[in-house]
Amino acid sequence: MHAQERGKPNIVIIMADDLASNELSCYGGKNLKTPHIDALAEEGLKFKQVYASEAMCVPLRASLFTGLYPARHGSFQNHKPVLSNLKSIGHYLGDLGYRVALTGKDHSTRPRTVFPFEIIQGFETNCVANSADYTLDSLRRFVSTSQKPFCLFVMSINPHIPWTVGDPSEFDSEKLILPPNWIDTKETRQQYTKYLAEIRQLDNEVGDVRRMLKDTGQDKNTMVVFLGEQGPQFPGGKWTLWDHGQKSAMIVKHSGKVKAGSQTDALVQYEDITPTLVALAGGKAIQGLDGSSFLNVIEGQSDKHRQYAYSLHNNIPEGPSYPMRSIRDSQYKLILNLTPEAKYHIKYMMTPGRNTVIWDTWQKEARHSERAKFLIERVTDRPAVEFYDTRKDPWELNNLAQDPAYAGTIKMFTAELQKWMQQQGDEGAAMDKVYTQQNEQRKRK
Repeated sequence: MHAQERGKPNIVIIMADDLASNELSCYGGKNLKTPHIDALAEEGLKFKQVYASEAMCVPLRASLFTGLYPARHGSFQNHKPVLSNLKSIGHYLGDLGYRVALTGKDHSTRPRTVFPFEIIQGFETNCVANSADYTLDSLRRFVSTSQKPFCLFVMSINPHIPWTVGDPSEFDSEKLILPPNWIDTKETRQQYTKYLAEIRQLDNEVGDVRRMLKDTGQDKNTMVVFLGEQGPQFPGGKWTLWDHGQKSAMIVKHSGKVKAGSQTDALVQYEDITPTLVALAGGKAIQGLDGSSFLNVIEGQSDKHRQYAYSLHNNIPEGPSYPMRSIRDSQYKLILNLTPEAKYHIKYMMTPGRNTVIWDTWQKEARHSERAKFLIERVTDRPAVEFYDTRKDPWELNNLAQDPAYAGTIKMFTAELQKWMQQQGDEGAAMDKVYTQQNEQRKRK
């Protein structure tokens, strides 16, 4: 095959949608076994510290494709378009002789001038569809007939809400182990079974794609990457800067190139993936990107990548303005809530009558439980500064911001975060506003 002749590997990236990565059994999950994703980890390299720079779909995927943080690619609110003068992985790998294709969820691929993917039919494109049927026929044809090396993104819609795919009866709701930042109610447990059923479907998709690669003989010269995206649509997950929203999964398998059954604590963000794929394809580093290649980590030459991971959240249009910024290293995380006097609110799960079955029962429980009241107010009423030791407190329930022992670290982290914001042209709270099309056009000129 041409790809092999040129020494350039094929690349297949399988991406989840709103996956709490800690649910995967290879990442310590106790509620279900994910054998196909686990097999990938057994044959490849598991990353333990991968973080989304914004825990929502459109900004994060734009960062994955462009190698830029949200403030610089322009899609720093959900469903806000990227700037029209950018380039992405489609250009960079295309220039290196690759066919760059995508199947499945595609609402982060516009305009086509920025995201020139070859769109392949097969996987559901609408993340809120009630079904997630898929066929591998077009993918099989694509990978087996390509005369060029290829990079194929397989973008699943599982386990994104409405949680209507799969068989929830596989799970006994009473026996599920709930995250410690959740309030334990019957309705929460029932919804949780539906969420886990979609993770089961996601795992099956991974198995089917890998089987297709083997059946077509493409598995030998193909690097397979699994990505978890951001966290789930449960309170305290997606749309926050806590690890339940930010922390992700990444597994890289490449026969003969990546040590089987290995893992790394290297700190990585989604902005680093495009530069890494360019390096893998033999290209020169792209100037001006926010991410950088971690190919040396994949190849086992280093266990370190970046010193800090950064993130932001702008709440419009998911609810009223509630801007946040954060910085972390491998142990500590600082979150700045830029308008702490405001109430945090997400319209999709906290507005009465709108997918609020979980939140409603949490609020009811909080009327007579101090623990539940704490977990509710943790979400809605946040202090200006949050600081966590994520090794000792992985669910970020013990805010150390007022502890004098950490004053120096907080000061240093704050200075580093402000320096990053300045470098990004990030105006902070002023960014979290409604943008009209006219304002967008003016901004792009």
